[in-house]
Amino acid sequence: MSTTQHSSRHPSVGTASRVLARDLASHPEGARATLAGWVHRRRLLASVTFVVMRDRSGLVQVVAKDPEVIASLGALPEETVVEVTGRVVHNPAAPGGAELVEPVFTPLTEPALPPPAELWRPTFGAGLPTRLDHAAVTLRHPRHRAAWEIASASLRGFRSALVSLEFTEIVTPKLVGTATESGANVFTVDYFGQLAYLAQSPQLYKQMLVGVFERVFEVGPVFRAEPHDTVRHLAQYTSLDAELGFIRDHRDVLAVLRAALLGMVESIRTYAAEAASLLGVDLPRVPEEFPVIHFRDALATVGADPDEPDLSPAHERALSEWARVEFDSDFLAVEGYPMAKRPFYTHPQPGDERWSNSFDLLFRGLELTTGGQRLHRPSDYAAALARSETDPALLAGYLDAFAHGMPPHGGFAIGLERWVARLTGAENIRDVTLFPRDLNRLAP
Repeated sequence: MSTTQHSSRHPSVGTASRVLARDLASHPEGARATLAGWVHRRRLLASVTFVVMRDRSGLVQVVAKDPEVIASLGALPEETVVEVTGRVVHNPAAPGGAELVEPVFTPLTEPALPPPAELWRPTFGAGLPTRLDHAAVTLRHPRHRAAWEIASASLRGFRSALVSLEFTEIVTPKLVGTATESGANVFTVDYFGQLAYLAQSPQLYKQMLVGVFERVFEVGPVFRAEPHDTVRHLAQYTSLDAELGFIRDHRDVLAVLRAALLGMVESIRTYAAEAASLLGVDLPRVPEEFPVIHFRDALATVGADPDEPDLSPAHERALSEWARVEFDSDFLAVEGYPMAKRPFYTHPQPGDERWSNSFDLLFRGLELTTGGQRLHRPSDYAAALARSETDPALLAGYLDAFAHGMPPHGGFAIGLERWVARLTGAENIRDVTLFPRDLNRLAP
């Protein structure tokens, strides 16, 4: 469990006398200290009982030799929440380098029921369905908790990087009145008798707000009525979106994406190093510039049909391996996707409008990010909507922003769970999602 995310220099919030597990070793030998947390494991021996406790900062060992205390521990099974006061003893063999002796335990709850698997074991001893059915408990396992510690640090780094570039954080509606931008795979909602939809993306709103703030970002849920029940698909996931104005083309967007990913990696290194170590995460080196290949050249590189409209998962894996060998990079940007495969707001490639000023960023064999330059002239939108046979009245609020002046702009979106899955090597994206929503799961 990560113990680097908080500092003991920060004032405690809660029980004034409580000491966190990570801070016990900083107390003098023989001092009295009070811990509070969960009974992680009990080891009952003939004349001594070892209790490993868990709190938000890590694990700590408590040693009981008094027969009455040992007897009372039988009523405090694993996962019971307790407070314990004892004397500090420095012990290099104990978790964190110190332990409590001569303890007095005070239960703070009724005795806990047995968890669906023994959470003190190094690996979780039950299958994915069991883990997800009992997520509120199984997420306590250090390995499962660690995955979200990495996600949390990534969010922190994303925000910090963009704020340093003068981006404004925004919050946009998740209930929308049209599905024009998002296509067929949307969830419908009865909105006071009207038909509404759960937003697949904040795309249209973040573009509109470029006209207000120039640079915006959002962290929030997006919803896809995804009919595929696979290890890489979710019906709800967390999207890290950014949009910026006054760009020259999509390469400026790539530069900001690079800064965001660097911030995410460095934040994991700073705030979730122990979590990353526990899961064996090999943090990527973010290059000064991402290697870039045009879509048509990418097809040729992997020996695909030049008329292919998109890259298959096998193509993405092959291209990532090529980038690793050719550029020693875990990342590869593929630019110039066919306009026919991109949304109506995508800016075409100047000089050859078969291609787009858009990109996908591949990371270790998988598409991580989609982004690019957007249209910004009202006349271009009129033409694009006519080609797609879309009624402009459906997008009146969106188009209003362009009629009143919008700069050249572009942006990107990163799927948080997909990012963490690639970092940790998770076989199933649900392994790194707190409470997954998919084709078959709506609880807990």
